[in-house]
Amino acid sequence: MTQDLTAETVVARCRQLTYALLITVTAGLLAGRILSAELVLEPSLHRPIDKPDDPRPRRWPQQPPPPMPTFSSNDRSRWATIRALVDHGTYAVGQRVYHDDGSYEDSGIVFEPGWGTVDKVLHPTEHVFYSSKPPLLPTLLAGEYWLLQELFGWTLADDPFCVVRAILFTVNWLPMILYLLLLSQLVDRFGRSDWGRLLVMTSACLATFLSTFAITLNNHTVAATAVVFALFPLVRIWLDGGGPGYYAFAGLFAAWTACNELPAVAFTVLVFVFLLAKSAKRTLLFAVPTAAIPVAAFFLTNYLAIGEWLPAYTKFGTVWYEYPGSHWANPKGIDAADEPLSTYALHLLVGHHGLFSLTPLFLLSLAGMIAAPVRLLLDRRQHADETTRFAMRLTAAVFALSLVVVTFYLLRTNNYGGWTSGPRWFFWLTPLWLLAMLPVTDRLAKRRFGRAVGYFLLLASAVSVGYSLRNPWRHPWIYDWLESQNLIHY
Repeated sequence: MTQDLTAETVVARCRQLTYALLITVTAGLLAGRILSAELVLEPSLHRPIDKPDDPRPRRWPQQPPPPMPTFSSNDRSRWATIRALVDHGTYAVGQRVYHDDGSYEDSGIVFEPGWGTVDKVLHPTEHVFYSSKPPLLPTLLAGEYWLLQELFGWTLADDPFCVVRAILFTVNWLPMILYLLLLSQLVDRFGRSDWGRLLVMTSACLATFLSTFAITLNNHTVAATAVVFALFPLVRIWLDGGGPGYYAFAGLFAAWTACNELPAVAFTVLVFVFLLAKSAKRTLLFAVPTAAIPVAAFFLTNYLAIGEWLPAYTKFGTVWYEYPGSHWANPKGIDAADEPLSTYALHLLVGHHGLFSLTPLFLLSLAGMIAAPVRLLLDRRQHADETTRFAMRLTAAVFALSLVVVTFYLLRTNNYGGWTSGPRWFFWLTPLWLLAMLPVTDRLAKRRFGRAVGYFLLLASAVSVGYSLRNPWRHPWIYDWLESQNLIHY
């Protein structure tokens, strides 16, 4: 008996050391990419100056553009708000002046070289431009920018590389490492086989789009890490009898997730259902007050920014977006996609921006989620241990949550998230789907063929991630291949 326990302990220790190695390598890779973050112009995407009829979407500049560590309209829109708050004391990132003859003149941060973005709105009466992104995250990061400016004299206007890279380390790199550390503990707890656990952790480190997006300021990685920061204390509450502090952290990060991803309100509800089921009193005393903090800040900063309680993106399709000269008044390329729902669903799930075609590892997650309700029914006769029962309940709930989120985006969107290397609206669900695949990877671990399937899915998922490491705001490899074969036209 003593020898068995000793062998078990040695194996567990080896797993922990392997997790540590994987996380260390991932930390180094992400740090190197952040330190070298810089927009590079690709000749394959630009039409030559002397060929105006070339179908490629972007014109090659006559003069070299200013070097910038930002990659797209999406992240530049947020950086513009951060710069405006600290440097100018306002949320406005630009302004428009109308002349008597009906012409207009635009000026401000987002009209400077290297700062252009389509992700902006124009206030219809004040004629002031604002970022279309919720202002809470930029407001928080503006505090760090102010500190960097006070300590080192860095400004986004003169020292963008220093400021951007420093902030990316705090908003992406550090939370990502903590995310992986906590996730490894959850994987170790819910997994049953060494191979299955290691496949899931290797996938988390190297084969999801969260690592791809670590070099750009975005809400998706922030929300994904928040999911684990909420889930970890929830697990401790259910399985270890965690005290008031765990309720407070679970409530805080569940709400923070929703503040960064609107459909994640469903996740917040899910967390609170589990908390209430465990202790309604502690949930009301400790989880609700902490959850109220980011929610209140979300609406307050939105009101301070644009004078409206609801986010600017709720005004899509109105004059806020479709003003003269706006990209959204006459969208082009993939932003102008107008496809039948069936075609859109096909490409969003298994096509050129497909959830399962670009990250086929999530097919294992889907299998695990579908099986969870069945396993719960069978459990009435088999009497699984408390950890397994909780995992089955959680996975079944994640399945319902996933259906809600996918349905929401199928019905409310039509452009796949624009120029993006993957289905970015679903990225925040990544840790939940990684945990959901554990029962399946445990079964695959038992047979050589099953392990071969796991290796193939890991390889295919890593290809999609590696294809877009240079710039996450580019189309996926499937999209580029279909376009090269004239099979899609946007």
